[in-house]
Amino acid sequence: MKNIVIIGGSKGIGKTIVEQQLGSNYVVNISRTAPEFEHTNLRHFELNVLEEELPELENIDVLIYCPGSINLKPMMSLSLDDFKKDFEINVLGAVKVIQKYLPTLKKGTNPSIVLFSTVAVKMGMPFHASIATAKAGVEGLVKSLGAELASVVRVNAIAPTITDTTLASNILRNDRMKENMVERHPMKSYLQPEEVANMVHFLISENAKSISGQIFEMDYGLVTFKI
Repeated sequence: MKNIVIIGGSKGIGKTIVEQQLGSNYVVNISRTAPEFEHTNLRHFELNVLEEELPELENIDVLIYCPGSINLKPMMSLSLDDFKKDFEINVLGAVKVIQKYLPTLKKGTNPSIVLFSTVAVKMGMPFHASIATAKAGVEGLVKSLGAELASVVRVNAIAPTITDTTLASNILRNDRMKENMVERHPMKSYLQPEEVANMVHFLISENAKSISGQIFEMDYGLVTFKI
């Protein structure tokens, strides 16, 4: 049984990861809202990671940082505060959590960190300047920290395409927009949170013990294929 700490596990992809892991692992969820479910293997701390002190935890094998943002605007409509907010949520929050729990994580069993990027970093998508800049920072963190911790802690990230969660509800708000999103992807689909949770499950398992410093694109061919 692993000791897993998830930041942002009450909604979206994070919630699905928590639900998937609870059957066989002990999970600590840290987020601003409480999960809509309870379990004997779940402990929740309700706080804002960016503004409040993180709780002291004794045993950690896996650290997963899920918070993200979808702030899509033309460049001239973005303020410096937009860039700062996206960077704080996606990068500085992860840095704060890692610095807090790294000493404990290093003592864990096959310890690993999983962060989240986006396909927009590699693909170049209009109106994504702020979020792509922040997520590029996440990818840089994965590469650098993975090298620094190579003999101790594995560090990887997942870069998903649009995923059917509440965070993306405005983009997938009706059947026509969903159909357009399906057609945009060469493999004619977009992500469900369960698919991303399955990738997380692999990355934190013994099956991935040789993998670190990698960015895994889950894109239904959006970045890879030109069809």
